[in-house]
Amino acid sequence: MYILINIIYLIAGCLWGDWKNWKQYYPTILFFIIGDLLYNFLLYKKPMWLFHDLILPNHTTVTILAMTVTYSITVFLYLGNLPNGWGKRALWYLLWVGIYVTSEYINNKLGFITYHNGWNMGWSILFTGLIFIILPIHYKKPLFAWLISVVVIVSLLMIFDVRISEMK
Repeated sequence: MYILINIIYLIAGCLWGDWKNWKQYYPTILFFIIGDLLYNFLLYKKPMWLFHDLILPNHTTVTILAMTVTYSITVFLYLGNLPNGWGKRALWYLLWVGIYVTSEYINNKLGFITYHNGWNMGWSILFTGLIFIILPIHYKKPLFAWLISVVVIVSLLMIFDVRISEMK
């Protein structure tokens, strides 16, 4: 399933991605990837969600594929085509949140993603919404986005009662 999703992202990226300006987006792509790496590292022993696939052998391989393909192309498409005007930006934001949430919902119903330790679809919707707010902030004001991210991470660790002693 995840190979198919990434093929779709690759096609969309080739058609609509802002490849000529890839250097501008590179720091935000790394920011996106670092966020996922932090999740996988900090919550190694207490994951909120796990990916499963018919072809890819485990959560780690699915995550690495997502980091390299999905996140990169998401940034090229989302930021590279960000419209002017708050109304159009709000619709663009809702479209991308909808793409991610719909994909996750389908994958959850098919058993390709499972939730654990109190996480659920509601938390995913909220978290996805935050991601698509923070990405353009990082693109324009990276330090401010890092500050927001630290607050979000610490808040989630507290909400889900993740203790330092539970970390690897």
